[in-house]
Amino acid sequence: MSLDWSQTTFRKANASSVEGTECVEVARIGDTFGVRNSRDPHGPVLEFTRAEMEAFADGVRQGEFGI
Repeated sequence: MSLDWSQTTFRKANASSVEGTECVEVARIGDTFGVRNSRDPHGPVLEFTRAEMEAFADGVRQGEFGI
């Protein structure tokens, strides 16, 4: 079941503040993290558990995504 993200404050990285750039925004309700497209704030929100977000962050730190 999907959470109601409509009253939640989403945040994006300071490096994403350049106008016209594409980025994602992240918010949290309890132990569930919501990720959405900053250019479509009323669009879908992907939901991830804390463990999934930790695994993603670990993968970024280890260079698993080629960025």
